[in-house]
Amino acid sequence: MFEPTDLFERGVGDATDIVQKEMYTFEDHGGDSLTLRPEGTAGVCRAYIEHGLHNQPQPVRMYYTGPYFRYERPQAGRFRQLRQFGIEAIGDGSPNVDVEVIELGWSYIRSLNITGTTLRVNSIGDSECRPAYLDALREYYRGHIDEVCDDDRQRLERAPLRLLDCKKTQCQRIGDAAPKSTDFLCDDCEAHWISVIVLLDGLKDTYPDLVYSIDHRLVRGLDYYTRTVFEIEPERTAGQSTLLGGGRYDGLIEEIGGVPTPGIGFALGLDRIISEVKSQKGFVPPEIGPDVVIVHLGDEARLRASALAAGLRDDGIKVLVAPAGRSMRAQMRYSNSMNARYALIIGDRELESGEGSLRPLQDDGDQSEVPLTVEVIAKALRGG
Repeated sequence: MFEPTDLFERGVGDATDIVQKEMYTFEDHGGDSLTLRPEGTAGVCRAYIEHGLHNQPQPVRMYYTGPYFRYERPQAGRFRQLRQFGIEAIGDGSPNVDVEVIELGWSYIRSLNITGTTLRVNSIGDSECRPAYLDALREYYRGHIDEVCDDDRQRLERAPLRLLDCKKTQCQRIGDAAPKSTDFLCDDCEAHWISVIVLLDGLKDTYPDLVYSIDHRLVRGLDYYTRTVFEIEPERTAGQSTLLGGGRYDGLIEEIGGVPTPGIGFALGLDRIISEVKSQKGFVPPEIGPDVVIVHLGDEARLRASALAAGLRDDGIKVLVAPAGRSMRAQMRYSNSMNARYALIIGDRELESGEGSLRPLQDDGDQSEVPLTVEVIAKALRGG
């Protein structure tokens, strides 16, 4: 949850909004500067170096999830403590891996029945060809310096790519006519970019609804990105509400002290995803209850219920014991309220016979008698 501050200053970029405005940074008792992590990729790459993951078969495919922190204005789907999920594929610079990562993101969004989304892609080149593009971008914006916002005037020299990412209407209009990064790609970056587009087109056989656009204003907000960048967003938001975004970061591991290693990944804010799911009302998460609730009548049955529950849990069965001291009717109401698949009823009669009553709660099946042993009850619950 904490990282050395210089990890983000070096990796994310000290000219980015995250480093300049949004990080929670403090000095600990030993005088070291620490930061609550604002994003996940830099920390994953730090761990890749520290734990020698370059010795594993490449690429190393990983995922992460957890709390992240940014000091920004809370708004729909955005919080100062956010929950982020992300994936990284480190160690392979092939465009095939780019499209594998994009496909994974697209299929995840589809699995939530989020509809009306579009994929935006771009290539922002690398350290070889980007300097010429940045020079052209600065020259263009100097001719519009009086038309852009104050933030963009400050970004012009130190972070010109950020100009294209401005969300203010007057700045977006100017950015639309700015030079395109894809016109400045070196031969290697251009070949990589062409392959990405060809591979994306090949996905349409599997995903007929895959709609993508090449957006030359898409640069992402972090300095470590190279070549392919992408975002998935609802069409109606016009770039104001990204659901998932990522890209290639081939220079990041070297920047933070490792050997040159290519990488690509994406991240998504779970809070924003949940907000989008709720707004579309197209996905109803299943109500997953326990496999069985043990209904018990009498002190001996209560003790037997507790022992059976422990054994069933150890066997991988999800089980609850109904609250003690309630009538059978009240315990059955509790079982239904928990969305349980079955109720196992144990009373004096069942203890005497050695068989409990297993009653289905979610279908019209018949009640059956089962021996009060963990093995037999578990087999019955699994349909054996």
